[in-house]
Amino acid sequence: MAKFKITQEHEKCIGCGACVSVCPANWKMDADGKALPVAAEVEEVGCNQAAVDGCPTQCIHVEEAV
Repeated sequence: MAKFKITQEHEKCIGCGACVSVCPANWKMDADGKALPVAAEVEEVGCNQAAVDGCPTQCIHVEEAV
């Protein structure tokens, strides 16, 4: 069972690619020009925290899975 849940307010994403740049292991650019997480649930936060910290619109959230 995953320990952390990655959520993104996709409508707030401006497609800057900061998350993809700092966390290519779990972030990719979608066909609409906005970023998407590859996995919504992960065992370790890893570079996803850097994606949260680097997002200019603060639309990425990491929380402990219940």
